[in-house]
Amino acid sequence: MSHVKFSYEILDAFCKEAFGKFGFSDEECAIITDVLLTSDLYGIESHGMQRLSRYHKGIEKGLIDVQAKPEVVFETPVSAVIDAHKGMGQLVGHKAMSIAIEKAKKSGMAVVTARDSNHFGIAGYYAKMASDQGLIGLAFTNSEAIMVPTYAKLAMLGSNPIAIAMPASPYPFLFDASTTVVTRGKLEMYRKAEKDLPEGWALDETGTASTDAPRVLENIVNKTGGGIMPLGGNTELYGGHKGYGYGMICEIFTSILSLGLTSNHTHTNGIGGTCHGFIAIDPAVFGDPEEIIGHLSTFLEELRNAPKADGAEKIYTHGEKEVLATKDRRENGIEVDIKTVQEMKDMSDYVGVDFEKYFGHFDFADENYKSVY
Repeated sequence: MSHVKFSYEILDAFCKEAFGKFGFSDEECAIITDVLLTSDLYGIESHGMQRLSRYHKGIEKGLIDVQAKPEVVFETPVSAVIDAHKGMGQLVGHKAMSIAIEKAKKSGMAVVTARDSNHFGIAGYYAKMASDQGLIGLAFTNSEAIMVPTYAKLAMLGSNPIAIAMPASPYPFLFDASTTVVTRGKLEMYRKAEKDLPEGWALDETGTASTDAPRVLENIVNKTGGGIMPLGGNTELYGGHKGYGYGMICEIFTSILSLGLTSNHTHTNGIGGTCHGFIAIDPAVFGDPEEIIGHLSTFLEELRNAPKADGAEKIYTHGEKEVLATKDRRENGIEVDIKTVQEMKDMSDYVGVDFEKYFGHFDFADENYKSVY
């Protein structure tokens, strides 16, 4: 897999101009770009610059409405339902979690759901929005059906990630994971690299294990069977039914509570229809917030200092790697797959951005790419 390295500042400026050319406001461009690049800073390549092509195609095909204004269609002091009207997922997610945070600060906790949206990036971004405000944050999203339920052969649920974040010292707790073994973005990365998938990730249209990324992805798009296994695999032996159940929990907090499209009905007939869910909880409803956060911080430190397995160098707590990765990538740049760079060039040509102004001239047939800082 060939990569080229760019500075955060170059990618940030490029994304803001590109999304501006699509018709988003400066504020909207900043939000979309922040979600996108936070993923790359965290080291989650599948949801960073790699996703630009998805948004480009989504806007071009009409799945994403640049002019959409998310609308609150149901509301109580502790809840809200938002109709996104085909809006950009990052903008819908940011608005929904902002509402949940505001309500939680007044009422102690809040749940906000959204329907008829689009891909919103990493769920952890929104959970951390609440954590940064001293709250506990949870975020969920369904997606196009890619998960094959235990003993089935047709994808019926999305990657359906669950994220939770809570303040702690010296690192906040941040857990963000799909309820499938891997996300669709991982399969796309393997396809770009022309590599076989690891065993235990995916199934073909017959429900048989497959390592053929292009075949599995084509089946997902065409809804002809197969997809990605739930966490734990495709049988109950190693807990596949648990991953399937976690995916259902996510579905309840997204499509079911919002009365939106379940994963198996999204991305059909030219409609995206993705649904999200957000929860914000003020620790103060359980006692002294500083005491509670301190209690978590102590436990996390005990985990990091637990006896290590033979040959292991370090025990991490959730969110620690993201902090370290962000520091490294801010200082040393972000690696981007060369095929993703080609997609960035294609998007530049489509919207009228001067690609070479940011990245110089690229000979995409040349294996000796220069890093750009």
